[in-house]
Amino acid sequence: MNPNDDKRLIDSILGGEQADFAIVIERYQRLVAYLVARMIPKVADRDDLCQDIFIKVYRHLGEFQFRSKFSTWIATIAHNTCVNYLEKKRVSLYEDLQVADEDEASHGMEWIPSGDRSPLDRVEAHELRVTLEREIERIPLPYREILALFHLEEMSYEEIGTIMNLPEGTVKSYLFRARRFLRDRLLALYQMEAV
Repeated sequence: MNPNDDKRLIDSILGGEQADFAIVIERYQRLVAYLVARMIPKVADRDDLCQDIFIKVYRHLGEFQFRSKFSTWIATIAHNTCVNYLEKKRVSLYEDLQVADEDEASHGMEWIPSGDRSPLDRVEAHELRVTLEREIERIPLPYREILALFHLEEMSYEEIGTIMNLPEGTVKSYLFRARRFLRDRLLALYQMEAV
């Protein structure tokens, strides 16, 4: 998204064109919905949280200082709203991340979808996608969120650190651990199926 376009849109909304906020919702609803879906286990609560997030964005729009991307600012609000919700519900956030190896390398798994178009290939690709989604949901919450922000939203380490209030090095470490955790789960799954 063009930062100048966001600035014009924000100026328009702050200038009284409240109907333009529908454009903000349209542009960023996918990002918000995806973050909420990755963080909030109870499906029934997700819609309400998404609405709360956009209400907060609207109420605090005048406070946005353009020191980061508008999407980063919105994602930060979404993250913090979800964290507050989870804290109220007493869902553990970071306790399950104490499984760090000291000698971590910075390499990870890459998934490149097949370009083949046969029906069998499409079925296999769909099954792989379903399996990946299921296994990603089993990864501890901060890992899940970082995977989503980095790979699906294509955010930088710095942007993710801003959103999650984590140092850039911690973001890199969590991303590596998330990839390794997912790889190990998939390897174990496919080894069990091969037996």
